[in-house]
Amino acid sequence: MINKHPRLRSLALGALVSLAVALPAWATNPFTLRDIRVEGLQRVEPGTVFASLPFRVGDAFTEDQGSAAIRALFGLGLFSDVRLQVEGEVLVVIVEERPTVAEISFSGVREFDNEVLRRALRDVGLAEGRPFDRALADRAEQELKRQYLARSMYAATVTATVTPLDRNRINLNFHVVEGGITRISELRIVGNQAFSEATLLRLFALDTGNWLSWYTRSDRYSRERLNADLETLRSHYLTRGFLEFTIDSTQVAITPDKGEMAITINITEGQRFVVSGVRLEGDYLGREEEFKSFVRIRVGQAYNAEEVSETVRAFGEHFGRFGFAFARVEAVPEINRENAQVAFVLRAEPSRRAFVRRIEIEGNERTRDEVIRREFRQFESAWYDGDRIRLSRDRVDRLGFFTQVMVDTREVPGAPDQVDLVVSVEERATGSLSIGAGYGQADGISFVAGIKQENIFGSGHSLSLNVNTSRFNEQFMLSTTNPYFTQDGVSRTIDVFYRTSRPLSEQAGDYRLVTPGASIRFGVPFTETDTVFFGLGVEQTRIEPGAGLPLAFKQHMDVFGPSSISVPITVGWARDGRDSALVPTSGRLMRLNGELGLFGDTRYWRLSGQLQQYIPLTNQLTLAFNAEVGWGRGLGDKPFPVFKNFFGGGLGSVRGFEQGTLGGTSGIVGQPGALSYIGGSRMAVLNTEILAPFPGAGNDRTLRLFGFVDIGNVSDDFNQQSRFSDFRASAGVGISWLSPVGPLRIAYARPLRQFANDKPQSVQFQIGTTF
Repeated sequence: MINKHPRLRSLALGALVSLAVALPAWATNPFTLRDIRVEGLQRVEPGTVFASLPFRVGDAFTEDQGSAAIRALFGLGLFSDVRLQVEGEVLVVIVEERPTVAEISFSGVREFDNEVLRRALRDVGLAEGRPFDRALADRAEQELKRQYLARSMYAATVTATVTPLDRNRINLNFHVVEGGITRISELRIVGNQAFSEATLLRLFALDTGNWLSWYTRSDRYSRERLNADLETLRSHYLTRGFLEFTIDSTQVAITPDKGEMAITINITEGQRFVVSGVRLEGDYLGREEEFKSFVRIRVGQAYNAEEVSETVRAFGEHFGRFGFAFARVEAVPEINRENAQVAFVLRAEPSRRAFVRRIEIEGNERTRDEVIRREFRQFESAWYDGDRIRLSRDRVDRLGFFTQVMVDTREVPGAPDQVDLVVSVEERATGSLSIGAGYGQADGISFVAGIKQENIFGSGHSLSLNVNTSRFNEQFMLSTTNPYFTQDGVSRTIDVFYRTSRPLSEQAGDYRLVTPGASIRFGVPFTETDTVFFGLGVEQTRIEPGAGLPLAFKQHMDVFGPSSISVPITVGWARDGRDSALVPTSGRLMRLNGELGLFGDTRYWRLSGQLQQYIPLTNQLTLAFNAEVGWGRGLGDKPFPVFKNFFGGGLGSVRGFEQGTLGGTSGIVGQPGALSYIGGSRMAVLNTEILAPFPGAGNDRTLRLFGFVDIGNVSDDFNQQSRFSDFRASAGVGISWLSPVGPLRIAYARPLRQFANDKPQSVQFQIGTTF
């Protein structure tokens, strides 16, 4: 509206027009602003409006500035209408605020937790306390539908209802009719000749459903999963000679009721090619022979895309060892279709040498930057080194704090000899609950529990509390580890514990072995994979006599008295070369530990060692070994302390036998013929496993089936010769699941070799263990 008064004009512009260009043409002469007044504000602070205006009191006001002011105010997203009115030399800014969302609610939602949907709405800009408009509600409806489509619920409908409230507020309710799940009823591959359709469909994570689909959801369509399956199909052909294989089209058809879906994949296989030769062209830094040793392409064998990719990647990594981060390596095929042969030319251009300008870290919402940076062996302002970057990535991954660790190289604009490294991580829940249980005919159910936070407050420190409340043992242990007690990577672990125990026996008793103590241990990294531990502890062991006291404990009291002090000096070594701490498929873990008691009442030495080896047999099968040995003896004329004995049986030892029942036995004071299980001074255990995907779970590594054979024994007499015929053995099957609270293992075992007084136990499970 334009007033006829020569110094009084008003300007009104709607939201859509204001976003387009400028104000409608109006005529006014520039004048100096004597004052600016804002009208219509309810919750927005006046300072927010004044800060957005491109002029101030005392400035000259023009039509262009009025247009810019309206665009700036609409750009705040806070107003549904903005008008400017000139009264003499005073500018009046008249605004109409958008309503504010007071509450967001959902009805009819069963598939999702409400908080999951609230997070999805926040991503599109809708949340309680924020301004609202109808366009935002439409985007929110589409986002909620997308969430349901991601779970293959194509029949879901979402309707937003707006309820006005006082003080320019609204309540927003999303009513959802979820409908049923759209399941894959048909999955076909058309155009295959070299392989049967059944063979190819077995490669897919998607299928038409099986008995485990409730867990895997393999019969629910997902574009991401279908794309992954198509890549698997493409890889299957390209690694078997089909160089020109193509996926021509993918057709997805859904029934009118949106209850079923049919997927048809059309492919062209092409010829099967054999590699006829490989040659190198380009600049190889005068190291052609070195590069030839990295060629994985096999002449005379069928074309294999993985071998070509491995060769190109190995060449790039080798260039990276010399600082050439931008080296270009290309494998150019020379195809002879008449003879069904292909030759490859490996062309290389090292480009320029580069150094790392900056290392950036992304995705660590909880973990502090320094926790990741201190694991890096590639430094900023140093020459790019491919080996150091890969080592750094592996060290970060072995922390166990992340489900995924990736390192990308980015060029620095305007600096051809510089790169930035971007470390992208996906954090996992590092707090774990360890729960163990077993069942035996004589003892019923026993429980072990523990709480551990491996990355407390994102500092990389760990803090754990373990509680054992079984029938014969009670233990309370508080432990904390600082992995970087010094800047050089020396770790420090402090343990405080209180244990009461009674060895498993055939007769109930009320005697107790009480051991309070504390220890401190330092870990010194000698190499990238080797750590040596040094420690000192002090513990008091008190035997409280009572009914059921084993004769071995009485003999210990005759030598050391009812209470004895031990001051163990500990030395250990560890090397971890596994590809994963949670779901290993290759690599080796080795540990050696020594304990020497030179001070206090008890004098002894105690050694133990462990070796784990993982061997990938195929992409799905893994062969795993775990070997453990232990040996101890008293010093001088003193016997080996009975409470330092090794124990065997149960998960982590020989499955199929009750926990701690392998080894020596002792009579019970006053109960002729009764026995108590007291372990022994020597121990040897060997576990062998074959791990495979759980039937119906596809290639999911978090849920696996394993078969095992265990063999081992504990001897209670140092002077007795160990004989293989004395070893116990068992075999069985089990399930391994990487659950939200830690690795879960359930095993069913049957003894293959057992002796009198052994206590078999068929079913055992534990959370928080690997073997």
